[in-house]
Amino acid sequence: MRLPTTAEILHWAENGTSAAIVAGIALVFAFLVHFVLFAVLDRIARLSPTRSDDVVVDRLRQPLRWSLAAVCVSLAAENQPMLAQIWGSVARFVVPALLGWVAFALVKAFAVVMSDRAELSDDELAVRSRRTRIAILSRSLGFVIVFVTVALMLLGIPGVRNVGVTLMASAGVATLAVGAAAQPALKSLIAGIQMALSEPIRIGDLVVIEGETGRVEDIRMTYVVIRTADERRIIVPTARFLETSFQNWTRVAGGLTGNVILPIVPGHAIAPIRAAFEALLEDQADWDKRTGALQVSELKVDHLELKLVLSAADPAALTRLRLAMREAMVEWLRAEMPEALKTT
Repeated sequence: MRLPTTAEILHWAENGTSAAIVAGIALVFAFLVHFVLFAVLDRIARLSPTRSDDVVVDRLRQPLRWSLAAVCVSLAAENQPMLAQIWGSVARFVVPALLGWVAFALVKAFAVVMSDRAELSDDELAVRSRRTRIAILSRSLGFVIVFVTVALMLLGIPGVRNVGVTLMASAGVATLAVGAAAQPALKSLIAGIQMALSEPIRIGDLVVIEGETGRVEDIRMTYVVIRTADERRIIVPTARFLETSFQNWTRVAGGLTGNVILPIVPGHAIAPIRAAFEALLEDQADWDKRTGALQVSELKVDHLELKLVLSAADPAALTRLRLAMREAMVEWLRAEMPEALKTT
């Protein structure tokens, strides 16, 4: 093995120093352009009455800084052979990564902006619908961007590229193998997109699945988070909502109707109890005034069942209303008709 001569070492050192100086100048120029560009963009964003422009600018600040640096180094390498050689060996990894970073940041920024704009609507059902679609679609696009970015970076490795060519030659076997390996991921991706389009559930919906009741707290690509009343989190696979039946109590707007069963001793007048029920119901802030009625639901040998039918705008309000009316009616019976209360 021949050792490099002094002249060769000096030549490499000279070329290396020149390449470092050129790369340094390119980076300084890129950072200067980035500073000026974002100073202007920040000023424009501050003039906007909403925070949408600020979100987009903040999300793009870092990826564009290094993208500008890559562009400037690439331009500088055209006139510097050693820098071109070094940059050529790393560009096949850096360029796809930067492009993917910029695309990912844009998707997330526009997701935040669209969510903020959706919150401005007075229609609570429409707000939840838009939030759900934005969340699912932005995560789906993010998954695709990351997948494509990693694939492009791996194709920059000669060994991996050669393996890809070999697999393409045996496309039948490769398709079966890749299809079998990627089936769970593809199933989750397709289920997530189908959830966004068909909307069987939305973020904030009250659902009952597998005997558990709770609100949809988050919808991910592979699972849905259900928050129960006692603050537990139930993780349900996304595909489960497309394959099995479940209850969605807030699928459409218009409120909910519930009832309270009140057992009394037979032989007492119903009219005074109905009048008291209507008067007490009028004082309840959770009542949405759609439904309010007292009905005789069952007549048995030892007691009479009165059904207090009432309505509220949402499940939480309905629960509060039922509890309040049960307590109010029992208290009224205790004070006005104690003999009507069934105690055994």
